[in-house]
Amino acid sequence: MVEIKNLTKYYGQKAAVKNISFTVEDHEILGFLGPNGAGKSTTMNIICGVIPSSSGTVTINGFDIAKDPIKAKRHIGFLPEIPPVYPDMKVKEYLTFVAGLKGVPGVKRKAQVAKAMDRLRITDVAGRLIRNLSKGYRQRVGFAQALLGEPDVLILDEPTVGLDPEQVIEVRNLILELKQDHTIILSSHVLSEISAVCDRVVIISKGEIRAVDTIDHLEERADTNPILHLKVKGGSQEVAATMRQVDGVRNVSNISRFKTGIYTYDVELQSSDIRNSLLAALLVKKFDVLEVKEQKKNLEQVFVKLVNQSSSSEQRSSMQALLKELEADDTEQEAPSESTDKQDDSDHHPHTNQ
Repeated sequence: MVEIKNLTKYYGQKAAVKNISFTVEDHEILGFLGPNGAGKSTTMNIICGVIPSSSGTVTINGFDIAKDPIKAKRHIGFLPEIPPVYPDMKVKEYLTFVAGLKGVPGVKRKAQVAKAMDRLRITDVAGRLIRNLSKGYRQRVGFAQALLGEPDVLILDEPTVGLDPEQVIEVRNLILELKQDHTIILSSHVLSEISAVCDRVVIISKGEIRAVDTIDHLEERADTNPILHLKVKGGSQEVAATMRQVDGVRNVSNISRFKTGIYTYDVELQSSDIRNSLLAALLVKKFDVLEVKEQKKNLEQVFVKLVNQSSSSEQRSSMQALLKELEADDTEQEAPSESTDKQDDSDHHPHTNQ
């Protein structure tokens, strides 16, 4: 198990990580997700004992990384954002050297190196200088060194950077396979990368944890409220008012002028069943519905909402609070501005009514 408690890191007066806490259970893949500069790599480096924290604790299988670093590090395999490879060494030579540094017994060293190369599909470049390898191959060599010593915990910071799509799929499958024998923390700023392999996700932004939740629950909650994109001919104020009167319409927003007399709308519904009632109400009022597209809330929307919200010292332990915020934001401003109708028969620039 990996346990992080009240972890904080200052660089001068700037807090890169602010009082974060989370745990990773045995044989769990935890995704550490956030935009660039969110504090992911700083946290990974503290967990692995590369840099010290300003305050807080990191415990690896019962060993404090600050108080008992040697014992704690024996349980860690670390792939940093920039692979720690020696460019003037050959691949097999380098991995054998790393195995020695990690204390792998001589009788096991050759077998472990061969297994790591096979798992990362780098056996074919075993005799090549690392400096002559592509970025993708260097990344895989770095991943291979993390497996040496058979650590209980793998810390992977952006493990698929530089890999082509086929290699990305191979690495994802490898991570899922490694779950059988390892606890894994996977850091990334790519949401699809996290959702493909992780059991839970920690979302961090500006050094603070914004959410901790399972992928399944996140996906279930994200699909709650479908959004219709409509293009309708008619006065925007009247059309919006008609749609808001339909039972089950949660919000009408992003009203924009497509061209003279035609506007587009985003309409949030309680469920997809409301769609027919909405369209019927527009037809009764003699409005011409020119286009209907459905888009549901997705993980990307949730992520963007989280990382862009103002900083708060209060950690969100569930996505439910976030989605309630999304709903509240949508219903805050319901009255269209008076300027909308004035544009029905004009050629002014597109106008958005919130």
